[in-house]
Amino acid sequence: MKYYGVNELREMYLRFFEKKGHLRLKSASLVPENDKSLLLINAGMAPLKAYFTGQEVPPSKRVTSCQKCIRTGDIDNVGKTDRHGTFFEMLGNFSFGDYFKEEAISWSWEFVTQVLKIPKDRLYVTVFMDDDEAAAIWHEQEHVPKSHIFYMGKKDNFWEVGTTGPCGPCSEIYYDRGEEYGCGRRSCTIGCDCDRYIEFWNLVFTEYNKNEDGSYDPLKFPNIDTGMGLERIAAIMQGVPTLFDVDTIKVIRDKVCEFAGIEYGDNKDDDVSVRVITDHMRSIVFMLADKVHPSNEGRGYVLRRLIRRAMRHGRILGIENQFLANLVSIVVGIYGNEYPELEDQQRSIIRALIMEEGNFEKTIKEGLGILGGYIERMIKENKTILDDEKCFKLYDTYGFPFELTREIVEEEGFKVSEEGFYKKMQAQKEQARAARSEYTYMGTKMDVLETIEVDPTLADPSLFRGYVTRELDTSIIAIIDVSEEKGIVYEHVAQLNDIRYIATAETPFFAESGGQVGDIGTITSETGEGLITRVIKDIHGCIIHRVEIVKGYIDRHQNVNLKINQEVRLSVSRNHSATHLLQSALREVIGNHVEQAGSSVNKDRLRFDFTNFEALKKSEIKKVERLVNQKIFEGLEIDTSEMSLFDAQTQGAIALFGEKYGDVVRVVDMEGYSIELCGGTHVTNTSQIGLFKILSESGVSAGVRRIEAITGIIAVEHGQEIENQIEEIAIMTKCQKTEVVKQVKNLVESLDSAKKENQKLKTEINKMIVESRVNEAVDIDDVKVLVTQVDGKSIDEMKEMGDMLKNRLKICIIFLMSIVEEKVNLVAMTTNDLVDKGVNCGTIIKKLAPIVNGKGGGRANIAQGNGRDPTKIKELFTKAIEVIKEFIT
Repeated sequence: MKYYGVNELREMYLRFFEKKGHLRLKSASLVPENDKSLLLINAGMAPLKAYFTGQEVPPSKRVTSCQKCIRTGDIDNVGKTDRHGTFFEMLGNFSFGDYFKEEAISWSWEFVTQVLKIPKDRLYVTVFMDDDEAAAIWHEQEHVPKSHIFYMGKKDNFWEVGTTGPCGPCSEIYYDRGEEYGCGRRSCTIGCDCDRYIEFWNLVFTEYNKNEDGSYDPLKFPNIDTGMGLERIAAIMQGVPTLFDVDTIKVIRDKVCEFAGIEYGDNKDDDVSVRVITDHMRSIVFMLADKVHPSNEGRGYVLRRLIRRAMRHGRILGIENQFLANLVSIVVGIYGNEYPELEDQQRSIIRALIMEEGNFEKTIKEGLGILGGYIERMIKENKTILDDEKCFKLYDTYGFPFELTREIVEEEGFKVSEEGFYKKMQAQKEQARAARSEYTYMGTKMDVLETIEVDPTLADPSLFRGYVTRELDTSIIAIIDVSEEKGIVYEHVAQLNDIRYIATAETPFFAESGGQVGDIGTITSETGEGLITRVIKDIHGCIIHRVEIVKGYIDRHQNVNLKINQEVRLSVSRNHSATHLLQSALREVIGNHVEQAGSSVNKDRLRFDFTNFEALKKSEIKKVERLVNQKIFEGLEIDTSEMSLFDAQTQGAIALFGEKYGDVVRVVDMEGYSIELCGGTHVTNTSQIGLFKILSESGVSAGVRRIEAITGIIAVEHGQEIENQIEEIAIMTKCQKTEVVKQVKNLVESLDSAKKENQKLKTEINKMIVESRVNEAVDIDDVKVLVTQVDGKSIDEMKEMGDMLKNRLKICIIFLMSIVEEKVNLVAMTTNDLVDKGVNCGTIIKKLAPIVNGKGGGRANIAQGNGRDPTKIKELFTKAIEVIKEFIT
C-alpha cells in the first residue's frame, strides 16, 4: 500500500466527499455548544446532534468534517497499549434525511479500496445481528464475501446515547494487520481483543428514535453518521505498529525523548511515559486553544489532570524542570495549518502551561508534606499499609498523583492500599456515569419553555423591529399557556390575572440572548392590557412575550399595541455598549489575548468575563476605566450594519468564541475603536453611556477574570453615595473632606498603638493568673494535670495561657474553661512527650464539649471547643479529670 501522511489523508477524505456533494465543515470547538451531556466533544457527530434531532436546520443535507476529539475514559491505558489515546481526529460524512445505507456503504468501500487501495482480502465488515439489509448491501452490491461479514450484538453494533433520541444499527470496517499482531489463538478473529484486527471506520444508520419507555420508533427521515479515526487509518497506510509511530505524532514523541535524553524503544517503562506525554500534550494544547482553563471541576479538571499526568511522567523520565510549555510550538507547528486557532492562541497556551506547571510544583510540595505526616503516623502506630482513604484524599483533594504516593511509600518500606484506592476511583466513575445517564440526548431534561413551538408558517423570526422602533401595532398569532403540570396548551383568550405567552406577527421587544436581558413593557388591545415581563424565543427563533393580564382580556384574533419600557431599554443598551468599549480597553491595556468568556447585561449593571491568567493590578483597572470613559466623552458614533461574515472578519470584527454565525451577521462599529459581531441593542453614540465605573475585578476560574461595572445615572448615584459617606466620615473625625484620609490614617495608627498596649496589659494579667493557677496542678502518675476555670478569656488568650503553663509545668496536660457572654470556651493542651505516649487533646475535647452542649476538636497536642450551657461547668470540671486520667493511668 502507498504511504500517506496524516495531513494528506485528511485532505483526501474531505475532498472525496466534497465531490460526492458534501459541504465541508470546519472542526467545531472541543467545548460542546448547548449540550450538557458532554464535557468535551468526543466524536465527529457530537457537534451535529442538533441537526439530527431537528432542533436546528443543517447548512446542507450532506456534510463532511474532520473533528478534533477528546476521550478520557481509558486514560489509564494511554501509553500502555498501541492504540489508546486521549486526543484524536475523527473523519466523518453525514446525511440529514438525504442518502442512506446504500450510498454510505458504497462510498466508504470506494474510498477504502479505490482511493486508498487497501487490499480487499485484508478487509472485514461487521453488521448488527438484525440488519440483514446492510449485510445484503455489503455482499450483493460491494461483493464482500460472506466469510468477511460478521454479525454482532447490540453492545457492539447498535449506537445510542442517553435515555432518548436518535439511534440505530451500525456497520464497522476492520483491517487485518497480519498474524504477527495476533494472539496466536485458533479462535482469533474479528472481535478478538488482540491487536491483529483493527476497526477503523464505523457507519451508523440512524433510523430510529428511542422513547423514554425504551421503545423505538422509525424516523421519518433516517440519517447517516460515520466516523473514521484519522490516526488509525494513518497507522494502517504507513504500516506502523502504533499510533505513536504515525508521522505527525512521532515528531512530538521524538522531541519528548530529546528532552529526557533517552532513545525511544530502549526501555519499555520509559516508552510508556514518553507515550503519555506525547498523547496528553496534543489534548492539552487543543483544549487550551479552545479556552478550556485548568480548574477543579468539569472539563477544567480533565485538562488539569492531563497536565499533571504529563508532568508526573516527565519526572519519571528525569525531566525535573518545567518542560510542557516548550512542547507547544511543536504541536502548533504540526497542526497549525488545519487548526489556525492553535497559532492564534499559542502565547496564551504557553502562558497557561507555565502557570499550571508552577502551581503543580506547589501541589507536589504540599502533597509531600501531607504524605510525610501520614508516614510518621504509620511509624508511630506500627502500621505497614497506607489506607485507601488517605491515598484517595491525596489524589482527589490535593491532586497528588497516586503513582507518586505509591512510589514514596514503598521507598519508606511500606505499602499502599492499591485495591481500595481503585475501588474508590471506580465508585467515583460510576457515580459520574449514573449522573450522566439521567440526561436526555442533548444532556438535559428540557424546560417546558424550551419546547414552545409557534407555527413557523405564521411566525417569521426575522420580524423583529426593535432596532428601529420602540412601539408598533401588530396582530397576535398565538396565545400559549405554559405550566409544568399541563405542559403547553394553545389557547385563544388570555383572561384577567392570567399569565400567558403571546407571539405576534411583529415585535419591537428584544428577546433575552447573548447575555442581554429581554425588554419589558406593555401589550394593549381594545379589550385588555398586559404587562410584558419577559421575552424569549421558541425553538424556531420566534419571539414570544410573557404577559401578565392586568385589565380585561386579550383575544387571539385581536390586533394589539406593543410598547417597550424605553427607560429600561436605554439603561440596558448603555451597559451593553459599555461592554464593547470595555473589551477593547482591556485588549489595549492588558493585551490582545483578552477575549470575552461570558457576559451579563441588565438595566442595573454589566458583568464581563474575559480570559486572563492573573488579577489586574489597581493601576491597570484605573487605566481601563479611564480609557472607557475617554471613549464615552469622545462621543463615538455607533454604527450597526449587516454584512457577510467574510466582510465582517475582513474589517477585523471580533466574534464571540464558540458562537455559531450565519452567512449574514450584524456588526456594531464604534468608529473603529470597537468592532464586534453582536445582535444586541445599543445606544447610537458612546456619549449616551454617560459615565462608566468599575465596581470589582475578581477571578471566576483559572484563566478567567470578571469585571462588574455600572453606567449612566446609576454610576452617578454611586459616586454621590461615596461622596455622602466621605462627608459623614469628615463630620465624625472633625476635619475637612480633603483631610479625611490623613485623619483616618492617624486614627488607625492611634488605635493600633492602643491595641498593642492593651495586649501587653492582657498578657501581664494572664501571667498573673497563670502564676496563681500553677499550684492547682495535681500529680497523676508523674504527669502534672491542671483543670481550671479562667472566665472572660477568648480562645486565643487561653492558648497563650496554656503555653505559659506548659513552660512552668513541663510534662503536663492542661484543660482550661472560660465563660464568656453565656458561652463556654474550651482549650486542651499537652506536651509532645505525652503525645508520643498516646495523649490526644482532640479526643479529650470531643468527649468533654458535649457536656456543655458544645463540640470541638483539634490536633493531638492542642485542641479547642465551645459550648452553649455554662450551667454545666462544675460537671465538666469533674468529668475532665476522669477523661484525662484515662490517658495516663
